[in-house]
Amino acid sequence: MPVKVLMTWDIAPEHEQEYFEFVIGEFVPGVQRLGFQPTEAWATLYGTYPQIQVVLLAESVSHARRMLDSTDWTQLQDRLFTYIKNYSCKVVPARGGFQF
Repeated sequence: MPVKVLMTWDIAPEHEQEYFEFVIGEFVPGVQRLGFQPTEAWATLYGTYPQIQVVLLAESVSHARRMLDSTDWTQLQDRLFTYIKNYSCKVVPARGGFQF
């Protein structure tokens, strides 16, 4: 059964430019190389919710866990952490529509 990896975070204000360069140039291509399919990216414009939500699709829980446990994922995540704060990640069964 397909699953979604739901990630949320806030961009550190002092790293906005570097964050966007990293996400476009390295993070998205990196998660695709791992086997994830990026399907959604949301930005909160108003309210007290995480600033960014990214959704990655995986074919199964075991496939998602294998990718999330990989050295390549750890390296991508560590780089991401230099530009963000308040990170959260969870794996949920995939269903249509917005999931939070």
